[in-house]
Amino acid sequence: MTRTKLASMSVPQLVELFTAIGLNQYTARMGDDIAKYNRLFDEMTLVVGELQRRAGDQRSALIKLYDHPNIQVRLAAAKKTLALAPSQARQLIEAVAGSGQPVYAGDAGMCLWALDQGIFKPA
Repeated sequence: MTRTKLASMSVPQLVELFTAIGLNQYTARMGDDIAKYNRLFDEMTLVVGELQRRAGDQRSALIKLYDHPNIQVRLAAAKKTLALAPSQARQLIEAVAGSGQPVYAGDAGMCLWALDQGIFKPA
């Protein structure tokens, strides 16, 4: 995925791509394919960077994914929008942390700990 290709995509297309990447991350994570998950993480970072570069910081378009049926998509959207919607995003991360879902509850709990310790500062 190139920056040029991302730059030519609309915001809804970027949100759709973010969602597809999140779904693929879920599959990789549940299949214990960490290398694939990491490659997808890098792709998602590029998509989020493109949204952020857009006028008015279009990462806010990811907020609609807070209701997505897939936990990976929801958690990723919350983490990537913490700076824009801190209360909503934190509530979602807290819900995932309390869900008891293997892997995701721990991931969300660590995110909350890092936020509370000041280690993770949303930008």
